[in-house]
Order: sequence, then structure tokens, then C-alpha cells
Amino acid sequence: MLKSLPIRAADLRAYNRLAIDATLAVTDLLENMHHNISRLPGVFAAPTAEPARGITGFVYRSIRGVTRKVGVGIDAVLRSITPDSARDTSLQREILLAALNGVVGDHLLATDNPLRIEMSLRRDGAALELTPAALAASIAQPTGRIVVLAHGLCMSDLQWRRRGHDHGAALAADVGFTPVYLHYNSGLHISTNGREFSSLLEALVAAWPVAVEQLVIIGYSMGGLIARSACEEARRSGRSWFDHLRDLVFIGTPHDGSPLERTGNRLDALLGASPYTAALSRVGKVRSAGITDLRHANLDDSEWLDHDRFAGQVQRRQALPLPENVRCFAVAGSISKKSGALAERLAGDGLVPLYSALGQHRSPRRNLGLPESRRHVAYATSHLGLLDSREVYERLYAWLRQGDGTEERAETAG
Repeated sequence: MLKSLPIRAADLRAYNRLAIDATLAVTDLLENMHHNISRLPGVFAAPTAEPARGITGFVYRSIRGVTRKVGVGIDAVLRSITPDSARDTSLQREILLAALNGVVGDHLLATDNPLRIEMSLRRDGAALELTPAALAASIAQPTGRIVVLAHGLCMSDLQWRRRGHDHGAALAADVGFTPVYLHYNSGLHISTNGREFSSLLEALVAAWPVAVEQLVIIGYSMGGLIARSACEEARRSGRSWFDHLRDLVFIGTPHDGSPLERTGNRLDALLGASPYTAALSRVGKVRSAGITDLRHANLDDSEWLDHDRFAGQVQRRQALPLPENVRCFAVAGSISKKSGALAERLAGDGLVPLYSALGQHRSPRRNLGLPESRRHVAYATSHLGLLDSREVYERLYAWLRQGDGTEERAETAG
């Protein structure tokens, strides 16, 4: 039966733990709603977070107690019949785990759930050991031109390949880059992932088996924000990998945040305004720190530390500029077939508005200031379509094949 499911036997215990956590959370939600409604408050009276009392409270406490005991019992049975160290996996399992981590990855980490993804740099779905000998053994003919690709929210590094195309593999064949893929838990804070990404890049460059001539990072969607956060961490910490970074490419990156997350935050506030619906706002607040960071494209710890991440205060947002002495490029998608259409202005690629993907903002402090030659709009292209668009790849090829500064000299001469 397990062969037909995108999970392995050893995952069952972890899913059991997650199911128990979910059952307890639903019980808390129902108890809170029951208690608020039983008080018969006014429609817009202040809701209470107090637990139910008396017999009602006893019933809910009993449900929680039984649920925990059942969870422990199931875990004991599964531990006796399933292996702990199974390493077999599949693309379907990778996709499922990536989506799960994107939605509740911070909870998986906080509860030490084995389903959590540990950040790594990978090739062909296998984590690289960042030592010179191991890299030389695992990468056939590495070149001095490294391109690191960072995927988006709820995605896996394996999803860079779409409909037979992979931007990284194509750049390897056509330009001579050696592609390396970041694999990470997209449910964590962007700055947390950015800091760890920076550490991995430091180890990668130090262990690279040949002299590093050019380092390029391509970030898709959230991956672009994590790349920006990593660059800022490297600048502050004096990381040596940052000296090798020549190009930073953003594909469908929401530099100004996600309208969908902002809408979700407003819905949370609306539900929380009445004691009759306040408990339902907890459902929306299950979403991960990575998702809430997308509301305003938070890149720095200061934007969420000691702060209710569901409060939606914009004034904490830092206006971090793009890294200096690094060529930065932005690709945006548009579901519109032509420039100037209403769909282009409102929907962008269906998830990320055009102005956000191009780093444009009415505030000069938050406008990334990318010149026209380093911006590109792919029309009739959705957010996911950016991954296998021939037009997008041709733009990447044109930008990145000149790793010697040819473009800068041409622009200066012009």
C-alpha cells in the first residue's frame, strides 16, 4: 500500500505526530469557540482566550488527554514495525514534504518532527558534503563558474526541472556553469534561512575543488528574498564568499511582498473582531513564519523579533538595498499577452505583481533601482511558467554568459 503513496514507512511516525498536534489544535479551537459563544456576548465584544469551565472544560481536557495517549500508543506500534533510517525517496515524496514544510515548517522544527527539511546544497536530489575531496568525487569536472539556484515557497530543488527544462542544467550545457541547488525549509523566517544559506555558501566556496572564478545566485520567488538576506548577512559578517559573487538574478521574486498574504492577514483581523468568529482566526494563523514574512518581504531579524507576526505592522520593515558591486537582474512574468494591459498591472504573473517582481516602489528608499537593461518581463507567462520559459532562459543566457564585466563596459561606453 505504501508503494502507492508518496511517503516511506519511516515517515508514518512523523505524520502520526503531526496528526496528533492537529487534533489537539482543533480541540483548542472548538473549546475556545464554545466558551465564547456560551457567554452570549455582543457581536463585537472582546473575545476571551480562557478555557471552558465546569463539565464542558472537563470534556475538552479529557479529549486532549485521550488524544495524547492514543498518539503515544500509535507511535509505539509504528516504532516496532517501521525502520528508522530508511533513505529511499521519490519525486512525489519530495514535493509533498516541500509543500508541508512551506505551510507548517516552523512547527515541524519547533516540535523536532522528522518531516522537517534540513537546509543543504544538493545535486540530483542528493546533499553535497562540503569538503574538497567529497565535492571532487561527487561533481564530474567542476568548473570555476558556480551557479546556485534557490527555489520558492513550498517547493523542492527538484522542481527547478519543469517540462523537461532546468535553467541550471541549461546554463551548464551552454555557458559552462556548474549548478548547485539549495534545498531548504521554506516555512522558516526568511532571515533565518538567509543566515544559514550564507554559512553554506561560505563552506561551498572554501571547499570548491577548483579556483572559483564566478559565483552566481538565481533565486526564484521566495528564493530571491533568501538570497538578498544571505547577501546582507555576508556583508555584515565579512563572509569571503561574498567577494566571489558576481551576479544575482531574481525570477518572479516578490520584493514588495505578497498581496495574497496581506489579504490573509486582513481576514485574520476581521475574524478576530468578534467573539463568535475569533476562534476561526486561529486556522489562518497555522501558516508558517515563512509565509507571513512574505506579507512585506521581510529580510531581517529585526522585522519579526519580539513582534506578533500576525499584527501586520509595516513600520518595522527595513529598506535593504541590493548588494554593491554585484550585477543584479530581475525577471517578471505577466499573464497578459501585451504591455499595458489591465491584467499586467493587477495580477502580474498570477501571484507576484509586476512592480514587485521588478523591484519598483513609489518610495525611493524601497525602489531597487534596477536599470532597464537588467529588467525583463515575460508576457503570457505565469509564475510557475517562469521556470520552463524559453524566453526567460534566453534572457538568463544573455546576461550571464558575460561574466567578465563586458556589459558594464558597454553601458559605460554608451
